Amino acid sequence: MYLSVVILTYNSEKTIIPTIESSLAISNDVHVVDSYSSDGTIKILSSYPVHITQHPFENYAKQRNWAIENLPLKMPWELHLDADERLTSELIEQLKKPSLYLQDQFDGYYIARVVRFLGKILKHGGIFPTWHLRLFRRGKGRCEDRLYDQHFYVEGQTAKLQGFMIDDIQMELKEWIQRHNRWSDLEVEEIWLRAAGKKDEYKWAPGSPIKRKKELKQLYYKFPPFIRPFLLFFYRYFIKLGFLDGVEGLIFYTLQTFWFRFLIDAKLWELSKKNQFFPNLQEKK
Repeated sequence: MYLSVVILTYNSEKTIIPTIESSLAISNDVHVVDSYSSDGTIKILSSYPVHITQHPFENYAKQRNWAIENLPLKMPWELHLDADERLTSELIEQLKKPSLYLQDQFDGYYIARVVRFLGKILKHGGIFPTWHLRLFRRGKGRCEDRLYDQHFYVEGQTAKLQGFMIDDIQMELKEWIQRHNRWSDLEVEEIWLRAAGKKDEYKWAPGSPIKRKKELKQLYYKFPPFIRPFLLFFYRYFIKLGFLDGVEGLIFYTLQTFWFRFLIDAKLWELSKKNQFFPNLQEKK
């Protein structure tokens, strides 16, 4: 085996078993960084041959980079997963191939991720799949220093793998909404930090999936506040055929592409009102 696996957990008892078992199918060096779970996560993990480390959580970027810098990983490659992400059989078979690691051309690989929401894999809305750089050579990768929507990056060349992983969202809507409320705070803070001059630490290569995503996000923020969430919902639900994902799709796209983004705009407006002006974020950048 050529890769170590790193998994972040916190109160992940509902999803961690498929994640762990699919990870053990590709590596005998699986590490879990737990943020002091209070449910049965640690008890479940203790029944598997994995290395468990507990570390206080500040944000995802710091937790991921702490894992990269401090875990005693044994293998020359590392794969990073969340506790609700599991590998499909096709991806497992590709990750088992020695030829993937015994070459010098690439230092990182993008993996396709699909979303399973309320028990259904969403196949439309422009999110089937999304690409994430999760597999990279030891010492070559880090996570962006962002409060929200952070990605791994490598300095060398990258490629895409076949197969995909499943982001299996099993939390109740109440918890899902609570998390997104917290994440909206982080997105607002990140926007204001960048309006104040914070720069990206890494420049994405032309044509990379992450660069494309960031360009689309910049385009989104050029539209007027409170109008752009409606436009984004219309784009994903109607133009990108999100309505074909049924009731699950209706709930997901309404909450993810409209409510969440509208909440961010509302918090930006609230913040600007306290400062007695409404910021044009693009001009400040």
